[in-house]
Amino acid sequence: MADLPLSRRLAAEFVGTALLTAAVIGSGLMAARLTDDAAIALLANTLATAAALAVLIATLAPVSGAHLNPAVTLAFALRRDIAPPHAALYVAAQFAGALGGAALAALMFEVPMTPATAAHGGVGEWSAEIVATFGLVAVILAASRQRPRDLPWLVAGWIAAAYWFTASTAFANPALTIARSLVDGMTGIRPADVPAFLAVQIAGAALAAIALGRMMRPVHHG
Repeated sequence: MADLPLSRRLAAEFVGTALLTAAVIGSGLMAARLTDDAAIALLANTLATAAALAVLIATLAPVSGAHLNPAVTLAFALRRDIAPPHAALYVAAQFAGALGGAALAALMFEVPMTPATAAHGGVGEWSAEIVATFGLVAVILAASRQRPRDLPWLVAGWIAAAYWFTASTAFANPALTIARSLVDGMTGIRPADVPAFLAVQIAGAALAAIALGRMMRPVHHG
């Protein structure tokens, strides 16, 4: 992966993040059209998101590592697994991809890109985002070293579970969070609530990088 041209890696991060965003927002729009049952709608959104994540990671990991998330790139940068200049470009590609994915979802479902109105915030949801992002980054860091072949389903499994056991439904991705504020619907978040979500997601990612660094540190005997 490191031997591939940076332009190819950035293209993979852009395309992958765009498709992931389109899957998250688009499946939410479809679910809202098909059912008024909130639980069924969330289940549909969960399954589509998890499936898209697994496929995108499996196909793009050999190209760019399939970060698809600024929080993940931050964690790898903190662990010095990616150079800071490259990390900055990854994050830029991810944000651009997320915006493109939101626009694509809006186009496919013929809805306007207008600020979302769903309120998200408070201690419960902020702590949930820390937990969701911490768990996501911890799974990625551990699996990347110990079980790289299992990474797609491990990440998809964590996100599918976190959709249901966290109060926030596990946004866990700064780029996707901003994109979700641009299309009103069940997956949306009010723009005013975005900064707090970004702050706790970054905190969760940093905590995971520190914790995994200590847990996976080689033990020297003698």
